Amino acid sequence: MADYPTISEQVDDVATARTEGHRKMDWAREHMPILDAVRAEFEEDQPLAGQRIGMAMHVEAKTAVLVETLAEGGAEVAVTGCNPLSTHDDVSAALDEHPNITSYAKRGVDDEEYYAAIEAVISHEPTLTVDDGMDLVAAIHEDYPELIDSIVGGCEETTTGVHRLRAMDADGALNYPVFAVNDTPMKRLFDNVHGTGESSLANIAMTTNLSWAGKDVVVAGYGYCGKGVAKKAAGQNANVVVTEVEPRRALEAHMEGYDVMPMGEAAEFGDVFLTTTGNRDVITEEHFEKMNDGVVLANAGHFDIEINLDQLSELAVDEREAREGVREYELEDGRRINVLAEGRLVNLASPIALGHPVEVMDQSFGVQAASVRELVENGDSYDAGVHEVPDELDREIAEIKLEAEGVEYDELTDEQAEYMDSWQHGT
Repeated sequence: MADYPTISEQVDDVATARTEGHRKMDWAREHMPILDAVRAEFEEDQPLAGQRIGMAMHVEAKTAVLVETLAEGGAEVAVTGCNPLSTHDDVSAALDEHPNITSYAKRGVDDEEYYAAIEAVISHEPTLTVDDGMDLVAAIHEDYPELIDSIVGGCEETTTGVHRLRAMDADGALNYPVFAVNDTPMKRLFDNVHGTGESSLANIAMTTNLSWAGKDVVVAGYGYCGKGVAKKAAGQNANVVVTEVEPRRALEAHMEGYDVMPMGEAAEFGDVFLTTTGNRDVITEEHFEKMNDGVVLANAGHFDIEINLDQLSELAVDEREAREGVREYELEDGRRINVLAEGRLVNLASPIALGHPVEVMDQSFGVQAASVRELVENGDSYDAGVHEVPDELDREIAEIKLEAEGVEYDELTDEQAEYMDSWQHGT
């Protein structure tokens, strides 16, 4: 593996960068009571002592709190980005200052640098992996299979990564256990719905300085992320249209009161288009040709493949940066189509992106930390493949959050618990 510089070797003024990075992390930490509780436990018990954790994540303040939590639990951590535009260099530099953390994450890298940084993480010979998109798992299996025998397991954060892992598992190609953290209730119900919904719309509004009220907003995909986007857009007085390929989700969107139609029809009148599918070629040439002048296109899926920018570039007679983070494509007939954040994950890749709200990521990263601990303590119980996170771990994180919020809730009585577990009680 070729040597690759850490972020501290790449930034011009590392001391200033670290100061600003720590300031961001301090703010995030103040609003992350779950990870605060987990960190206190980890510092005392050192459950990760002797482990080497390789991570490919969106390296910004909230992620940094998770990375530090794992390091304070005794692990040696190497981390890089999982998107070329989502890293905050100052936060990455602040992480790299920690004696147990090495950060290679840098914003604005090209494809060669992106994968070189992943290889640099792999060079630490991780015993655990924590992924957002599965690029780290894929690289280990494809290029460094000799490391697999020493890997206890992994965790996957995002919908796209879990999809990839399940396909890999179905092919018999996944050779160590990985927890589908994305699929837990504490992730899907909060991170995907509220996190993606709020952060995507907020970043689009800040990047364009345009209002949602009265806009025709087309949401591609009605999974958990699409539901969140649709709900939040409707809450800001937009007219929401949903496009879907799965009939039950299309019916669900219809029953929730949204207009449902094919993308080819929605393309004729939509003002803002936001893709949330995790699939490729959701918006293509046939749709560009129907769109009105001035439309805004953004992607909230993991990879930059949902909007076919190659086809859009071929149609365009001119391109320019209309605003920072807004690429304007002028077509032959004078219509202008605006693409945000290069078609990448808009809530993390736009110039002023901050990702999901702090409180939301506290929940998701609490599940991550608990899952890493579970793999270290009970990894031998899991065969190679994709696994659901044990429900008691998810409940543990919910209980910490409720206690931090001062929320009390009921518990089943012994009689109720017995009734729910019995088939013999009837009417």
